Amino acid sequence: MSDFVTVNEVGPRDGLQGLGKTLSIHERLMMIGALLDSGIRSIEVGSFVSPKAVPQMAGTGELFGLLSMPDTVAYSALVPNLRGYEQAHEAGVKSVAVVLSATETMNQRNINMSLDRATEVCVELIQRAKQDGLQARAYVAVAFECPFEGQTSPSVVERLIRRMLEVGADKVIIADTIGAANPLAVRNVLERMDSASLAPQISCHFHDTRGMALANVLAALDWGVREFDSSIGGLGGCPFSPGASGNLATEDLVLLLDSMGLITGIDPVSLVETVQRVRVLTGNTLGGHSLRWLERQAVKRQEASHA
Repeated sequence: MSDFVTVNEVGPRDGLQGLGKTLSIHERLMMIGALLDSGIRSIEVGSFVSPKAVPQMAGTGELFGLLSMPDTVAYSALVPNLRGYEQAHEAGVKSVAVVLSATETMNQRNINMSLDRATEVCVELIQRAKQDGLQARAYVAVAFECPFEGQTSPSVVERLIRRMLEVGADKVIIADTIGAANPLAVRNVLERMDSASLAPQISCHFHDTRGMALANVLAALDWGVREFDSSIGGLGGCPFSPGASGNLATEDLVLLLDSMGLITGIDPVSLVETVQRVRVLTGNTLGGHSLRWLERQAVKRQEASHA
């Protein structure tokens, strides 16, 4: 199994979509620039949703046209429907993601569709993306617990994962939307599949609502997952899910992986400045469990450079 782990930064989308303030396109570009400066090379830039529903994501198409390093950074965007997909394609987006909630009620509350209809829409969007030569990613949301229905059946999650892969999804992201997962629950979902063949196509998105995100990362790593979503400083959560605050902080994830000898291409200490810059832009108090320790290491590094 590879020692390289992809850290997919979702702060510009998942982190900002529920923010109390709306950043300008220039501010969002500054945020992405800060992430690039720290070595992050996989970023979810935004979503093509109605600006009335999520005003924080207005102008995502224009933002894509301003991004630097388009040939060396894996930029992606979320598309909820055909209109959003067409806007993304017109903007030159090369990687799109769809979201399929694993329960009936979550789909109804989120997008006013049944689970079956939501599945059909995701299938249609994935197939359209593949026809157009785009990378297609699929989130399976509330994969462990739904805020409305309680625990999610692992068999349902497995069925949806396999369906998304069957129709051409390049990657399926198993999402702990409300931060209710635990390592055993993670293993119960992943072990239903053949790790040798499917691991390269699986990613995980954990929230730290109950403080177990890193433990869940370890469980997924043991199975073979080598890609994880995270958000700088732990910014954000799902605005449609009560109690879903607190994404896994990028600095916590990178430090864990780095400490284990796994390769991300990101210097964990450099993320201190990134957190500080994003903190100023958002006006939010940010920082994962490891930030204070990383701040001390940054000071020591600075002192050593001036010695």
